[in-house]
Amino acid sequence: MSTTENKIKVGSLEWFYRESLPIGTSDLLPVLLLHGLPSQSYSWRNIMPALASQGTRAIAPDWIGFGFSSKPEKRDFAYTPDAFIKALEAFIQALELERFSLVVQGFLGSVGLQYALQHPEQIANLAILNTPISSTAKLPWKMQQIGLPLAGEMLAQDPLQVDRILEGGSRYVIADEHLDVYRKPFLKSSASGRSLLSTIRNLQLKPAMAEIESGFKQWQQPILISWGVNDPWLPVDMAQNFANSVPQAELIKLNNVGHYPQEHYHETILEDLLPFVRRSASN
Repeated sequence: MSTTENKIKVGSLEWFYRESLPIGTSDLLPVLLLHGLPSQSYSWRNIMPALASQGTRAIAPDWIGFGFSSKPEKRDFAYTPDAFIKALEAFIQALELERFSLVVQGFLGSVGLQYALQHPEQIANLAILNTPISSTAKLPWKMQQIGLPLAGEMLAQDPLQVDRILEGGSRYVIADEHLDVYRKPFLKSSASGRSLLSTIRNLQLKPAMAEIESGFKQWQQPILISWGVNDPWLPVDMAQNFANSVPQAELIKLNNVGHYPQEHYHETILEDLLPFVRRSASN
């Protein structure tokens, strides 16, 4: 199954998104996949065709400020969770997605979880891959330093910071052909660095984690937690505690896998993800 690259203008913002479509008609609900920091929709490149092959429409946007989507200045876009949630809400409406499975990963994936809590009627089921879901979660130093005064402005403009974070988090080398895609927005315009800087400075992780911890205790839809146990930033205990506190949550521990599971271990993820999203047809 091929994955297409698309753009859609929603208000003043232009979203770039990848899409894999099934052949023929399908009863399965679509799947929306949201990337983390400082990644982009390209991280789902090996997941999306497999979803389409089983009859599931797969959609993965680049968050506003990331990848090949619009990168507004901070005076025009606040880069807070609320700003991202409102933008995502408009994107979902523009694509006419009424009910879907949601897959989130990483720092910014937490914004997807906040969206789900605000729109539970839209979410058929939810898959969480190495995403901050606890008040014990801290932004890793590799990301924190980009938010520092003065030094952050310089670090945010260095495309190699993307390499260091993605490889540091995954604990594996990423081939240059893939890193070239992740670096490209930073080489193309200084706006990418400014957007990353603004996002890190405005992530509001502490209140977001409080909202997620309390909100999901009442969550009624199935949750699949696929967790790379070698994540240097978000320990597997975090996932275990979350799974214990939430109804209908299943935890799959992924050995030898780090913070960005879809980057190197898509086949392992798909073993559980494919049947999990098929459940939405019977919900």
